[in-house]
Amino acid sequence: QVQLVESGGGLVQAGGSLRLSCAASGRTFSRYAMGWFRQAPGKEREFVAASSWSGGSTYYADSVKGRFTISRDNAKNTVYLQMDSLKPEDTAVYYCAAQEIPDYSGSYYVRWYEYSYWGQGTQVTVSS
Repeated sequence: QVQLVESGGGLVQAGGSLRLSCAASGRTFSRYAMGWFRQAPGKEREFVAASSWSGGSTYYADSVKGRFTISRDNAKNTVYLQMDSLKPEDTAVYYCAAQEIPDYSGSYYVRWYEYSYWGQGTQVTVSS
């Protein structure tokens, strides 16, 4: 198993930036593809960004492409989400997720049900 703890959320004005962190513990971090999802009140959980085990392959939702960047530091067992040019519609609880990979082929996952492990979430609020 792997345990995930997010941090870095908060209140920011539109146009500002935040960096979320997700610290993992319990198993070899490099055996996991990682993802970020978000859920706004009254809405379904939606995909934000995903990373392969090395960070060499990444994928983004169209709504955040060019503004958000996912990265990871396997030596620190941490995945990050750098969020720039934030908009009020980015307001949500952000969750990181982990899924053990079957091989080192560079896989990543974009559907919430493809992930087995989740953090508790961190609130991001963007004011207009």
